[in-house]
Amino acid sequence: MASLRSDEWRAICDRFTNAQNLSEVESRKDPENEPFRSKYQARELLREIYSALKGFEAGDGEDQEEDQEEEGGGEEQRPEEQPVDGQREDGVGQRGISGDSPAGLRAARLGAVEYYLGVNHVDTEELAGGQEHLKSCLKLLGRCSASSHNVSLFINARNQLGILSAGWDETETAQGFLETAESIYLRYMKEDGSPPTDMAEYFTTEENLLTHQERTKKFELAYTHTMYYLAQVYKNLGQNEKAATYCHSTLQRQLKLKEFSPMEWALNAASLSQYYIIKGHYMEGRHCLSAATVVAGLAGEAPSEAAAQESETESECREQLRQKRADIARCWIKYCLNLLQDAKKLLEDNIGELDTDLQEDSKRARRQEEEEEEKGRKSAVLFGSEDTFDSIASLEEKVCCLCPLDFTEARAVFLVGQNYVTQAKEYFQMDGYVTDHVEILQDYSALFRALAFFEEDLERRCKMHKRRVDMLETICNDLNSRYYLMIRRQLMFELAEIYSEMMDLKLMLANRQADTESLDSHTVKKFNHLCSTSAKYFQMFLDSLCSPEGKVPEHLEEEVLRPALVARFRVARLYGRLISSPASDQLENLNKSLNNYKYVVQYCESHPEATATVETELELSREMVGLLPLKINRLKARMATNNSLVD
Repeated sequence: MASLRSDEWRAICDRFTNAQNLSEVESRKDPENEPFRSKYQARELLREIYSALKGFEAGDGEDQEEDQEEEGGGEEQRPEEQPVDGQREDGVGQRGISGDSPAGLRAARLGAVEYYLGVNHVDTEELAGGQEHLKSCLKLLGRCSASSHNVSLFINARNQLGILSAGWDETETAQGFLETAESIYLRYMKEDGSPPTDMAEYFTTEENLLTHQERTKKFELAYTHTMYYLAQVYKNLGQNEKAATYCHSTLQRQLKLKEFSPMEWALNAASLSQYYIIKGHYMEGRHCLSAATVVAGLAGEAPSEAAAQESETESECREQLRQKRADIARCWIKYCLNLLQDAKKLLEDNIGELDTDLQEDSKRARRQEEEEEEKGRKSAVLFGSEDTFDSIASLEEKVCCLCPLDFTEARAVFLVGQNYVTQAKEYFQMDGYVTDHVEILQDYSALFRALAFFEEDLERRCKMHKRRVDMLETICNDLNSRYYLMIRRQLMFELAEIYSEMMDLKLMLANRQADTESLDSHTVKKFNHLCSTSAKYFQMFLDSLCSPEGKVPEHLEEEVLRPALVARFRVARLYGRLISSPASDQLENLNKSLNNYKYVVQYCESHPEATATVETELELSREMVGLLPLKINRLKARMATNNSLVD
């Protein structure tokens, strides 16, 4: 090719520099009515560069002869006729031209222009044109072997094609491009490993070439992008474990390279924590959340240009930061809640109470688990650099990652969750964020419920449930059913369950002192109030399923099928438990109980598909439908006898 020091070559380098400036700097200043003005100008310069390069190639006979020798003669397939990715598993070219040769360098330069044209078309929302140029880039590279001169272009072009394919829901195609990019990177690092030439350096004069460190960072960033996009692809393919692994590695590399937007990084780490939490990997989940909290604190210090562009205005930036920190707080709430709930599942007996024998066995096993924790920590993928790792570790120490085994340990987890509830509510207030605010309160209620499991004092446990009522009842009654019907249904059902739990606790307390027959009037009144209120909220839930005219639906939708049948079953049991002196009241309550049991049985008989959703409740309902009529008849007979005696 013509000498790099010629006036023509310097003109090409100047054009490229101008094109880059237009694309990356001037385009931000384009007016709203011409949003791509600078991009279009850059495109024209890139086209001029391409034409000039082709002109140099046509006039360079010596190099063309060398081309033919290296390609094995003039019978080879033209670049545009080759497959996009060649036929080799590693995705590099199969033509045999060395990437370091003049012919390889020519192909790389032309390929780079095609690459930048492809990116330009994508940026201007001309996706098909962008794909065409990117594929042309790979066809040109398909003639060459991967080397330090072209490997960066090999990877970046496939990254872009992977993004395009994913955007078109061509997930498997995207997977192919990105996995090939990964294999190219891994093979290059194994066989060579030196910092490769960046694409922009193809059009840079010698005095402006990148340093060893700059080349390394750009190349590692390209591979980091490969991993990031692969994480999204694997997630879309349902390969969640693989997606989590790639996401974790991506976040780690971004921190190491100091090339990340703090809040975006923090949110991705917090989101990753939810995967670990669901899997029961609390050590990893806690580490992700601690890192997210620490890195979120860096927002505003902007370690990269990407971070500096998080928001167009200072006020918008502040608002975004507040929301994203509140989102991270909500992830912490889920961490604490899931940890407490898993501990409950671990320690409960067959009636849902704390199994003290199992508790002692778990405490003995805990000692061995704590000894192995450090070993597990070393095997985990850790985040952080020297300036952040200590902060992350310090935050981790404030909350355990092992299931709490007694009230003291559970309370420590609860208090951490409660602190994050306060933080989340500061942003997601009822005025403007109704759904979010209610969801936070529901999680807060669930935290109290999980903590109550560990509380041995029944009075204190009852007070915890009363706190749940206080935070949910007013909101439930105030919400407009027209706009928040689903939320109100959730709250009605939960309130019904809370009152039912309080009723059971009150009865347990009373039974420790006397049997049901000798309960004092105050206790009976309190018990009946809790029982009636529970039934009231279950009935409110059932009424919300009716038509505006109050007609009960003949067919229950799948999303409300089990809740509706369970509510009927629970109402039946509650009416059967009411303590009433007048026989007429007893008879009325028993009839209401029977009618609700009958509904469950009859609905499942006419809708057999519903049987599997309420097997236990259906079995008990059938039993009660057989027994209650006998009890009702005996009560009627006693009432008739009493009436005849009075007469």
